[in-house]
Amino acid sequence: MVSNTADLDALLAHSRELIVSLQDEGGAYPASPTFSAYKGYCWFRDGAFIADGVSSSGEVASATAFFEWCAMVLDKHRDRIRAVVAAAAAGTPLSGDQMLPARYTFTGELGEDYWWDFQLDGYGTWLWALVEHCERHGIDVSPWRDAAELTVDYLVSSWDRPCFDWWEENSAHVHVSTLGCIAAGLSAAVDAGLVDGDRAARASETRTRIDRVLADEGTVDGHLTKWLGNPALDGSLSALVAPLRVLDADSPVAIGTLTAVERELAVDGGVHRFRADTFYGGGRWPLLTCFLGLAQLAVGDREAARRALDWAAATAGNDLMLPEQVEEHLLDESFRQEWLDRWGTVATPLLWSHAMLLRLAVEIEETR
Repeated sequence: MVSNTADLDALLAHSRELIVSLQDEGGAYPASPTFSAYKGYCWFRDGAFIADGVSSSGEVASATAFFEWCAMVLDKHRDRIRAVVAAAAAGTPLSGDQMLPARYTFTGELGEDYWWDFQLDGYGTWLWALVEHCERHGIDVSPWRDAAELTVDYLVSSWDRPCFDWWEENSAHVHVSTLGCIAAGLSAAVDAGLVDGDRAARASETRTRIDRVLADEGTVDGHLTKWLGNPALDGSLSALVAPLRVLDADSPVAIGTLTAVERELAVDGGVHRFRADTFYGGGRWPLLTCFLGLAQLAVGDREAARRALDWAAATAGNDLMLPEQVEEHLLDESFRQEWLDRWGTVATPLLWSHAMLLRLAVEIEETR
């Protein structure tokens, strides 16, 4: 149990060491080293947030290696990207199983087992995290230009397609968090000069279109929604306030979104994914609590951000490992055993949880 400053410092040091020690020699981060369904795979989304977390805490080489891995994967699958872009331009978009997957093996290959793979968010997130890393540490972004161009072309061609969300569910919808990740990545690529000319113009135009869609179709009662046309909330929406900064922190929609998440998804300090969640019974997630803390810090509520950090840190076990979710206050306990039988106990450690704890701790310290 993490209960004081010394314990927190030990947990943060452990989190850095854990992530770096588990990173594959080629740069990929395992989502969880032992969890049956995640073992042996690296997600662009999870990996990008993991890289951002360790980058913010000073692990420069580790984050750089991950972004080099991303570039390698994109180069390996450039023909698939070109096929996607060409089909979209011709008005005959490819099916979801022909799009880029959410996760790859550590060598950049497609997985052989079934997964809910067509997800667009990770490709925007890696661009955003790359630019954050390079600006944070004064690194030249130009070595990633080719990979960025491939990514921007892919996203511009397909940004408005329904796909699986962060949670690998609901493939028939356009998800607001996914749009936010795409918007952040496109803007980062343009602002950093990773793309120029007509490609930069298309990226900027797409960002403008996403902003319009978010305002017109992704906002209800003053807050962002889970997907277009659905008034429900999702815990991932906090990320659009911070760290992605898709919304201005002082905007009414940002404030309204955080207020709604705190009211409807936060319980005793921890944040649920969404009200209808049944995955392992629907527990509260440390990483989502850290996202909320980052957003609270961005709007000026440092005390709330610190409470989020403390809650997330307190979910660590005696071995200082952070889980994907905690098993107290489940939304529907009747589903818990089904997932235990299917995949075993909750993923622990989850590297994304450790990375978000690092990111929030750094941000809180920098605002002192």
